[in-house]
Amino acid sequence: MEKNISETAESIMRERFGKDSLIALATVSGDKPFVRAVNSYYEDGCFYVITYGLSDKMRHIGENPCVSICGDWFTGQGRGENLGYILAEENREIAEKLKKAFSGWYNNGHIDEKDFNTCILRIRLERGVLFSGGVRYEVDFEENKG
Repeated sequence: MEKNISETAESIMRERFGKDSLIALATVSGDKPFVRAVNSYYEDGCFYVITYGLSDKMRHIGENPCVSICGDWFTGQGRGENLGYILAEENREIAEKLKKAFSGWYNNGHIDEKDFNTCILRIRLERGVLFSGGVRYEVDFEENKG
């Protein structure tokens, strides 16, 4: 059992999720949990999602940024944050990576770049459990943050 994001665990995370990956995203509003499937992209301890800023998930995260995710033998907890408009200059680098990762559907009418409510959700992981090849990795994503 490992206590931080080892090179092995990080390599597995990049391989599994460093592309268009479907994950379950759980939020809370009031005393009710909500879960939905979202397309995501993983990089350096964070999952990124292109979404609509006025959606229920973003409203929930605005009320309570604590989120959980689950996908492909990984579960994690962290904090959701709205990075703002997808075409904002400060989002240019990650937006280009997301366009590439989501190229199979990005330009099919699903994303409206002209709408200022089209935003990037970053899920900054705090901890998680990853299973691979019979090994359980307990991952502390915060331990390696500077």
